[in-house]
Amino acid sequence: MSFNSLGLSNALLKAVSKQGYTTPTPIQQKAIPLILEGKDILASAQTGTGKTAGFTLPMLQKLSQGQQLRHRPIKALVLTPTRELAAQVYDNVKTYSEFLDIRSAVIFGGVNQKPQVATIRNGVDIIIATPGRLLDLQNQGLLSLSKIEILVLDEADRMLDMGFLRDIKKIISLMPRRRQNLLFSATFSKEIKKLANDFLNHPVLVEATPENSTVDAIEQKVYRVAKSLKTGLIIKLISEGNWKQVLVFTRTKHGANKLCKKMVSAGISAAAIHGNKSQGARTKALAGFKNNSVRVLVATDIAARGLDIPLLPHVVNFELPNISEDYVHRIGRTGRAGASGEALSLVSAEETTYLRDIEKLVSLKIPVEIVEGFEPDPNASTEPIKQGQGRGRRPHNSNKSKSQNSRGTDDRGNSGNNRNASRNKNRNRRRNSNRR
Repeated sequence: MSFNSLGLSNALLKAVSKQGYTTPTPIQQKAIPLILEGKDILASAQTGTGKTAGFTLPMLQKLSQGQQLRHRPIKALVLTPTRELAAQVYDNVKTYSEFLDIRSAVIFGGVNQKPQVATIRNGVDIIIATPGRLLDLQNQGLLSLSKIEILVLDEADRMLDMGFLRDIKKIISLMPRRRQNLLFSATFSKEIKKLANDFLNHPVLVEATPENSTVDAIEQKVYRVAKSLKTGLIIKLISEGNWKQVLVFTRTKHGANKLCKKMVSAGISAAAIHGNKSQGARTKALAGFKNNSVRVLVATDIAARGLDIPLLPHVVNFELPNISEDYVHRIGRTGRAGASGEALSLVSAEETTYLRDIEKLVSLKIPVEIVEGFEPDPNASTEPIKQGQGRGRRPHNSNKSKSQNSRGTDDRGNSGNNRNASRNKNRNRRRNSNRR
């Protein structure tokens, strides 16, 4: 099957061809025709299988066929959980709309809102946004969602994990009841299905891969190692393997900073990306990683969700996630677009339960190796790390709505006055114990 058979316009086909794509992925083959028909869809696709283009292409076609009004009210909204993912989707929209009269904008917290507001005032057809900044601008009367025709929730499972349910419901209440809804998620949890039942209208279920499966092209391996020897082992693997581009996951922000410093001390160029980093620092680190001036990017789960790094050869779980589904998202950073990739996990005794849960989720017994000199500690406890030492699901913040009327921002793109932001920050620090 080719893109020509999906019913896309010549302008979109020209843009797709310019990117070198000829054959749509399974999720694109299934989703694009349904979206063009105006169906609501609930779509699940493995990370890295092209689901962004799966909703971007038909959305652009539908908007380009409508009447262009003089003031260009916002007609489509794409909600994402993180700034990086919002920027990535925006890049896709800009790329595929090159030969169309479609305007788009991306808005998220952590940066000055003035340039974003200026773009919106000039008229845009599509907004790609994180929930917090979107609600902030709406509360200030700087944008309106009253003309929305298409709503996309991208990475919906992560948005629920991050506590965005209340924001999502608020945003939906600001839109017309008659609209097309597209919900894309890497996994189908009970919470996702409930969300779908709440606002999708007779949705069509679209699945390109079995739920929580891992890409076949990814070679997965576990290194059993003592916790205290993990840093030495990862430096050995990167150095002796001459790995040029490695994405490393840690469970906490502090852990990411600490490991990054150890890498640099060992002569390996590295940068950390997590919620405590400014948007400028995160953008700089990601740009350096993509252009290979930074060899290792050390990230937490939240910050890394949505990173699009073509042909990434290596992903390393320095620490296993305590939410099994996050393992699927992590290793899905490699093995993209048909390329092969390697996903390694350094597993200490206390992570044994996490490993067992992951293997059950992906229905795979992951091969285990032990490197001489970096053996696991036979006397270490296999009791899991206590909740609070790692990242768990974010509890709902019932006071968040009070902090959406000024310029302060948190890692989720929410805004609030300085006093509320400080209070929320202290409360979250106590609650989450250096999570992410």
